[in-house]
Amino acid sequence: SMKYKGTALSVTTVGTLMAGSDARVILVGLPTVARELGADVESLIWVSQSYLLASTVGLLLIGRITDVIGRVKIYNIGFAVFTVGSALASISQSPVQLILSRIVQGTGSAMLITNSAAILTDATPHNELGTILGINQIAFRVGSVAGLTLSGFIIALSSWRALFYVNIPIGIFGTVWANFRLNEISTKDIQKKMDWLGFATLTSGLTFILLAITFLSYGMTEALPGCGMLALGAVLLFYFIRVETRISAPLLDLRLFKIKEFAAGNTAQLLNALAWFGIVLMLSFYMQVVLDFTALQAGIGLLPLEAAFALFG
Repeated sequence: SMKYKGTALSVTTVGTLMAGSDARVILVGLPTVARELGADVESLIWVSQSYLLASTVGLLLIGRITDVIGRVKIYNIGFAVFTVGSALASISQSPVQLILSRIVQGTGSAMLITNSAAILTDATPHNELGTILGINQIAFRVGSVAGLTLSGFIIALSSWRALFYVNIPIGIFGTVWANFRLNEISTKDIQKKMDWLGFATLTSGLTFILLAITFLSYGMTEALPGCGMLALGAVLLFYFIRVETRISAPLLDLRLFKIKEFAAGNTAQLLNALAWFGIVLMLSFYMQVVLDFTALQAGIGLLPLEAAFALFG
Protein backbone atom coordinates (compact mmCIF):
# COMPACT_ATOMS: atom_id res chain seq x y z
CA SER A 1 0.00 0.00 0.00
CA MET A 2 0.97 3.64 -0.42
CA LYS A 3 1.06 4.10 3.36
CA TYR A 4 3.37 1.13 3.97
CA LYS A 5 5.71 2.20 1.17
CA GLY A 6 6.13 5.57 2.92
CA THR A 7 6.64 3.85 6.27
CA ALA A 8 9.30 1.52 4.86
CA LEU A 9 11.10 4.45 3.24
CA SER A 10 11.10 6.55 6.42
CA VAL A 11 12.29 3.70 8.68
CA THR A 12 15.05 2.52 6.33
CA THR A 13 16.20 6.06 5.61
CA VAL A 14 16.86 6.62 9.34
CA GLY A 15 18.92 3.41 9.39
CA THR A 16 21.00 4.19 6.30
CA LEU A 17 21.53 7.78 7.46
CA MET A 18 22.95 6.51 10.77
CA ALA A 19 25.10 3.87 9.07
CA GLY A 20 26.48 6.38 6.58
CA SER A 21 27.17 9.00 9.20
CA ASP A 22 29.18 6.67 11.43
CA ALA A 23 31.33 5.54 8.53
CA ARG A 24 32.89 9.04 8.57
CA VAL A 25 31.92 10.76 11.81
CA ILE A 26 35.05 9.72 13.70
CA LEU A 27 37.52 10.94 11.04
CA VAL A 28 37.56 14.59 12.12
CA GLY A 29 37.79 13.49 15.76
CA LEU A 30 40.78 11.16 15.30
CA PRO A 31 43.44 13.68 16.43
CA THR A 32 41.37 14.33 19.57
CA VAL A 33 41.01 10.58 20.17
CA ALA A 34 44.79 10.20 19.79
CA ARG A 35 45.44 12.79 22.49
CA GLU A 36 42.88 11.50 24.99
CA LEU A 37 43.44 7.74 24.56
CA GLY A 38 47.16 7.86 23.75
CA ALA A 39 46.61 6.14 20.40
CA ASP A 40 49.32 5.81 17.75
CA VAL A 41 48.71 6.36 14.03
CA GLU A 42 48.21 2.66 13.27
CA SER A 43 45.49 2.37 15.92
CA LEU A 44 43.77 5.48 14.61
CA ILE A 45 43.66 4.04 11.10
CA TRP A 46 41.93 0.93 12.44
CA VAL A 47 39.38 2.95 14.42
CA SER A 48 37.84 3.85 11.05
CA GLN A 49 39.02 0.76 9.16
CA SER A 50 37.50 -1.76 11.60
CA TYR A 51 34.01 -0.29 11.07
CA LEU A 52 34.35 -0.47 7.30
CA LEU A 53 35.85 -3.97 7.33
CA ALA A 54 33.09 -5.34 9.56
CA SER A 55 30.35 -3.74 7.47
CA THR A 56 31.95 -4.95 4.21
CA VAL A 57 32.46 -8.62 5.09
CA GLY A 58 29.17 -8.64 6.97
CA LEU A 59 27.14 -7.58 3.93
CA LEU A 60 27.39 -10.91 2.12
CA LEU A 61 26.94 -13.15 5.18
CA ILE A 62 24.06 -11.14 6.59
CA GLY A 63 22.43 -11.07 3.18
CA ARG A 64 22.31 -14.86 3.21
CA ILE A 65 21.19 -15.06 6.86
CA THR A 66 18.43 -12.61 5.98
CA ASP A 67 17.10 -15.00 3.32
CA VAL A 68 16.66 -17.64 6.02
CA ILE A 69 15.48 -15.62 9.04
CA GLY A 70 13.68 -12.69 7.43
CA ARG A 71 14.62 -9.19 6.33
CA VAL A 72 12.65 -7.18 8.86
CA LYS A 73 13.83 -9.28 11.82
CA ILE A 74 17.52 -8.86 10.88
CA TYR A 75 16.98 -5.15 10.19
CA ASN A 76 15.48 -4.68 13.66
CA ILE A 77 18.38 -6.58 15.24
CA GLY A 78 20.77 -4.40 13.23
CA PHE A 79 19.39 -1.25 14.84
CA ALA A 80 19.91 -2.77 18.29
CA VAL A 81 23.46 -3.99 17.49
CA PHE A 82 24.41 -0.59 16.08
CA THR A 83 23.09 1.14 19.20
CA VAL A 84 25.00 -1.20 21.52
CA GLY A 85 28.18 -0.63 19.49
CA SER A 86 27.70 3.15 19.81
CA ALA A 87 27.26 2.88 23.58
CA LEU A 88 30.40 0.74 23.90
CA ALA A 89 32.40 3.16 21.74
CA SER A 90 31.32 6.12 23.88
CA ILE A 91 32.78 4.56 27.05
CA SER A 92 35.96 3.12 25.52
CA GLN A 93 39.07 3.66 27.63
CA SER A 94 41.71 2.43 25.17
CA PRO A 95 42.28 2.29 21.39
CA VAL A 96 41.67 -1.48 21.39
CA GLN A 97 38.30 -1.09 23.12
CA LEU A 98 37.31 1.59 20.61
CA ILE A 99 38.34 -0.59 17.66
CA LEU A 100 36.34 -3.56 19.00
CA SER A 101 33.32 -1.31 19.58
CA ARG A 102 33.59 -0.07 16.01
CA ILE A 103 33.51 -3.68 14.80
CA VAL A 104 30.19 -4.12 16.64
CA GLN A 105 28.93 -0.91 15.05
CA GLY A 106 30.06 -2.05 11.61
CA THR A 107 28.22 -5.35 12.01
CA GLY A 108 25.02 -3.48 12.89
CA SER A 109 25.61 -1.19 9.91
CA ALA A 110 25.84 -4.21 7.58
CA MET A 111 22.48 -5.46 8.90
CA LEU A 112 20.89 -2.08 8.21
CA ILE A 113 22.41 -1.51 4.77
CA THR A 114 21.83 -5.05 3.49
CA ASN A 115 18.14 -5.04 4.34
CA SER A 116 17.18 -1.44 3.57
CA ALA A 117 17.13 -1.95 -0.19
CA ALA A 118 15.48 -5.37 0.13
CA ILE A 119 12.69 -4.05 2.39
CA LEU A 120 12.06 -1.16 0.00
CA THR A 121 12.02 -3.51 -2.99
CA ASP A 122 9.34 -5.63 -1.28
CA ALA A 123 7.22 -2.56 -0.48
CA THR A 124 7.51 -0.58 -3.73
CA PRO A 125 5.96 -1.04 -7.22
CA HIS A 126 8.59 -1.67 -9.91
CA ASN A 127 7.86 1.58 -11.76
CA GLU A 128 8.73 3.60 -8.63
CA LEU A 129 11.61 1.50 -7.36
CA GLY A 130 14.41 3.58 -8.92
CA THR A 131 13.23 6.76 -7.22
CA ILE A 132 12.68 5.13 -3.84
CA LEU A 133 16.07 3.38 -3.83
CA GLY A 134 17.69 6.61 -5.02
CA ILE A 135 16.28 8.50 -2.04
CA ASN A 136 17.53 5.79 0.30
CA GLN A 137 21.03 5.86 -1.19
CA ILE A 138 21.16 9.65 -1.05
CA ALA A 139 20.41 9.37 2.67
CA PHE A 140 23.48 7.12 3.10
CA ARG A 141 25.74 9.46 1.12
CA VAL A 142 24.44 12.60 2.81
CA GLY A 143 24.81 10.92 6.19
CA SER A 144 28.39 9.85 5.44
CA VAL A 145 29.46 13.32 4.33
CA ALA A 146 27.41 15.17 6.95
CA GLY A 147 29.18 13.09 9.57
CA LEU A 148 32.41 14.84 8.63
CA THR A 149 31.06 18.31 9.34
CA LEU A 150 28.78 17.49 12.26
CA SER A 151 31.65 15.82 14.10
CA GLY A 152 33.54 19.12 14.19
CA PHE A 153 30.58 20.93 15.76
CA ILE A 154 29.95 18.14 18.28
CA ILE A 155 33.59 18.00 19.41
CA ALA A 156 33.68 21.80 19.74
CA LEU A 157 30.63 21.69 22.02
CA SER A 158 31.47 18.53 23.96
CA SER A 159 34.01 15.71 23.42
CA TRP A 160 34.68 12.95 20.90
CA ARG A 161 32.56 10.59 23.02
CA ALA A 162 29.50 12.68 22.15
CA LEU A 163 29.94 11.52 18.54
CA PHE A 164 28.58 8.18 19.74
CA TYR A 165 26.20 9.47 22.42
CA VAL A 166 23.94 10.95 19.74
CA ASN A 167 23.41 7.52 18.19
CA ILE A 168 21.97 5.98 21.34
CA PRO A 169 18.57 7.74 21.51
CA ILE A 170 18.21 7.60 17.72
CA GLY A 171 19.08 3.90 17.74
CA ILE A 172 16.61 3.12 20.53
CA PHE A 173 13.87 5.05 18.70
CA GLY A 174 14.72 3.33 15.40
CA THR A 175 14.71 -0.13 16.98
CA VAL A 176 11.29 0.37 18.55
CA TRP A 177 9.85 2.11 15.48
CA ALA A 178 11.06 -0.56 13.06
CA ASN A 179 9.79 -3.34 15.32
CA PHE A 180 6.25 -1.92 15.38
CA ARG A 181 5.98 -0.47 11.87
CA LEU A 182 7.69 -2.90 9.48
CA ASN A 183 5.99 -6.08 8.28
CA GLU A 184 7.72 -9.24 7.05
CA ILE A 185 6.39 -9.69 3.50
CA SER A 186 9.36 -11.45 1.90
CA THR A 187 9.58 -15.18 1.18
CA LYS A 188 12.17 -17.03 3.27
CA ASP A 189 14.64 -19.40 1.60
CA ILE A 190 15.66 -22.20 3.95
CA GLN A 191 16.65 -24.76 1.30
CA LYS A 192 20.17 -23.59 0.47
CA LYS A 193 23.06 -24.12 2.87
CA MET A 194 25.17 -21.34 4.33
CA ASP A 195 28.50 -20.75 2.57
CA TRP A 196 30.68 -20.64 5.69
CA LEU A 197 33.86 -21.51 3.78
CA GLY A 198 33.33 -18.57 1.44
CA PHE A 199 32.75 -16.23 4.38
CA ALA A 200 35.87 -17.48 6.20
CA THR A 201 38.17 -17.12 3.17
CA LEU A 202 36.82 -13.66 2.24
CA THR A 203 37.05 -12.30 5.80
CA SER A 204 40.50 -13.71 6.56
CA GLY A 205 41.86 -12.75 3.12
CA LEU A 206 40.77 -9.11 3.39
CA THR A 207 41.95 -8.89 7.01
CA PHE A 208 45.43 -10.27 6.23
CA ILE A 209 45.86 -7.88 3.30
CA LEU A 210 44.77 -4.81 5.27
CA LEU A 211 46.93 -5.76 8.27
CA ALA A 212 49.92 -6.35 6.00
CA ILE A 213 49.51 -2.94 4.38
CA THR A 214 49.23 -1.31 7.81
CA PHE A 215 52.30 -3.12 9.21
CA LEU A 216 54.44 -2.45 6.14
CA SER A 217 53.37 1.20 5.83
CA TYR A 218 54.32 2.06 9.41
CA GLY A 219 57.38 -0.16 9.76
CA MET A 220 55.71 -2.45 12.31
CA THR A 221 57.25 -5.56 10.74
CA GLU A 222 60.12 -6.62 8.52
CA ALA A 223 59.55 -6.75 4.78
CA LEU A 224 59.55 -10.57 4.56
CA PRO A 225 56.84 -11.28 7.20
CA GLY A 226 54.75 -8.39 5.89
CA CYS A 227 54.97 -9.56 2.29
CA GLY A 228 54.22 -13.10 3.46
CA MET A 229 51.05 -11.90 5.17
CA LEU A 230 50.13 -9.99 2.01
CA ALA A 231 50.67 -13.09 -0.13
CA LEU A 232 48.59 -15.22 2.25
CA GLY A 233 45.73 -12.75 2.04
CA ALA A 234 45.88 -12.79 -1.77
CA VAL A 235 45.89 -16.61 -1.84
CA LEU A 236 42.84 -16.70 0.44
CA LEU A 237 40.97 -14.27 -1.81
CA PHE A 238 41.83 -16.32 -4.90
CA TYR A 239 40.62 -19.41 -3.05
CA PHE A 240 37.42 -17.53 -2.18
CA ILE A 241 36.82 -16.96 -5.90
CA ARG A 242 37.47 -20.65 -6.59
CA VAL A 243 35.03 -21.69 -3.86
CA GLU A 244 32.31 -19.34 -5.10
CA THR A 245 32.47 -20.74 -8.65
CA ARG A 246 32.11 -24.35 -7.50
CA ILE A 247 29.21 -24.41 -5.04
CA SER A 248 25.48 -24.25 -5.72
CA ALA A 249 24.66 -21.47 -3.22
CA PRO A 250 27.66 -19.10 -3.17
CA LEU A 251 28.03 -16.21 -0.77
CA LEU A 252 28.71 -14.01 -3.82
CA ASP A 253 27.35 -15.09 -7.19
CA LEU A 254 30.26 -14.13 -9.45
CA ARG A 255 28.10 -14.61 -12.55
CA LEU A 256 26.65 -11.18 -11.77
CA PHE A 257 29.88 -9.66 -13.05
CA LYS A 258 29.06 -10.95 -16.53
CA ILE A 259 26.47 -8.15 -16.62
CA LYS A 260 28.45 -5.24 -18.08
CA GLU A 261 26.52 -2.52 -16.25
CA PHE A 262 26.90 -4.31 -12.93
CA ALA A 263 30.64 -4.86 -13.39
CA ALA A 264 31.26 -1.30 -14.62
CA GLY A 265 29.18 0.26 -11.83
CA ASN A 266 31.02 -1.67 -9.13
CA THR A 267 34.39 -0.81 -10.66
CA ALA A 268 33.44 2.88 -10.61
CA GLN A 269 32.36 2.58 -6.96
CA LEU A 270 35.67 0.90 -6.08
CA LEU A 271 37.75 3.65 -7.71
CA ASN A 272 35.61 6.34 -6.09
CA ALA A 273 36.00 4.76 -2.65
CA LEU A 274 39.79 4.45 -3.02
CA ALA A 275 40.10 8.15 -3.82
CA TRP A 276 37.38 9.46 -1.50
CA PHE A 277 38.27 7.62 1.70
CA GLY A 278 41.96 8.37 1.37
CA ILE A 279 41.64 12.10 0.72
CA VAL A 280 39.16 12.71 3.53
CA LEU A 281 41.38 10.98 6.10
CA MET A 282 44.44 12.89 4.93
CA LEU A 283 42.59 16.22 4.84
CA SER A 284 41.37 15.77 8.40
CA PHE A 285 44.89 15.12 9.71
CA TYR A 286 46.46 17.81 7.53
CA MET A 287 44.05 20.50 8.72
CA GLN A 288 44.37 19.68 12.41
CA VAL A 289 47.98 18.49 12.72
CA VAL A 290 49.79 20.59 10.09
CA LEU A 291 47.59 23.70 9.80
CA ASP A 292 46.60 23.57 13.50
CA PHE A 293 42.87 23.83 12.80
CA THR A 294 40.39 23.01 15.54
CA ALA A 295 37.97 20.13 14.97
CA LEU A 296 35.24 22.70 14.28
CA GLN A 297 37.35 24.50 11.67
CA ALA A 298 38.22 21.18 10.02
CA GLY A 299 34.53 20.24 9.89
CA ILE A 300 33.66 23.58 8.28
CA GLY A 301 36.56 23.14 5.85
CA LEU A 302 34.95 19.92 4.61
CA LEU A 303 31.56 21.57 4.00
CA PRO A 304 32.12 21.96 0.22
CA LEU A 305 32.40 18.17 -0.07
CA GLU A 306 29.11 17.77 1.78
CA ALA A 307 27.38 20.36 -0.40
CA ALA A 308 28.59 18.72 -3.61
CA PHE A 309 27.35 15.26 -2.58
CA ALA A 310 23.95 16.59 -1.55
CA LEU A 311 23.58 18.65 -4.73
CA PHE A 312 24.49 15.93 -7.21
CA GLY A 313 22.63 13.28 -5.21
